Amino acid sequence: MAVPVDSPDTGRRLAAGPVPWVAMYHSVGDCSDDPYRITVTPERLRAQLRWLRRRGLRGVGMTDLLAARARGQGRGLVGLTFDDGYADFVDAALPLLRRFDCGATLFVLPGRLGGDNAWDPLGPRKPLLTADGIRQAAAAGVEIGSHGLTHVDLTRADDATLAAEVRDSRGLLAELTGTPVAGFCYPYGTVDRRAVAAVRDAGYAYACAIDPGPLTGPHALPRVHVGQNDTAVRLFLKHRLHRLRRRPVGGL
Repeated sequence: MAVPVDSPDTGRRLAAGPVPWVAMYHSVGDCSDDPYRITVTPERLRAQLRWLRRRGLRGVGMTDLLAARARGQGRGLVGLTFDDGYADFVDAALPLLRRFDCGATLFVLPGRLGGDNAWDPLGPRKPLLTADGIRQAAAAGVEIGSHGLTHVDLTRADDATLAAEVRDSRGLLAELTGTPVAGFCYPYGTVDRRAVAAVRDAGYAYACAIDPGPLTGPHALPRVHVGQNDTAVRLFLKHRLHRLRRRPVGGL
């Protein structure tokens, strides 16, 4: 019998193993002007996915990953996440995910549909997915999660803004896709106990951060940045060192 990701048994099952290995991507396209290192070329993503598959690993979305681990069937699975909801996901990333039989979770901003990454002052303007683009990704089997409404640092937000970014974004995405939204991703990776509590109270089953330290748990999952410089050797080291650095944590 399948164990849902938000089952009370999930935490007990996951606590037996290390924190899952989750790769964090952003944009897939031209990385010639990339001051924040958020872009990988399609060629590099192809090589990285090929590396995973040749090692007997398969990338999946977060809900599938956590549910599989809860059933004791997570061996060989890694999480693939794409932040911000760039428009190039549909054209550049999705075909490669299909080619290598991988899934992913796409964290989007329903308050910036069809806009751009205005929060990155130094980087080139990159278009974000429209509502139709998000539906297209969802129809292809990609899990859609919330990245907040507008990409603000939740640790600096007042109570009203925090509630809107967390709660309202979930409702808007559920209405847009027609399915419940299980996952959240903290903008900039910044997280504190107040933000974790807000995300949990809004009904999310899990949330992704970057390196949440002592807050690590189902609502503050660490991830590994994967970028253009991550060749096979670097990926091997990141994956190998993960088990040494990420020891079991209560609730995982």
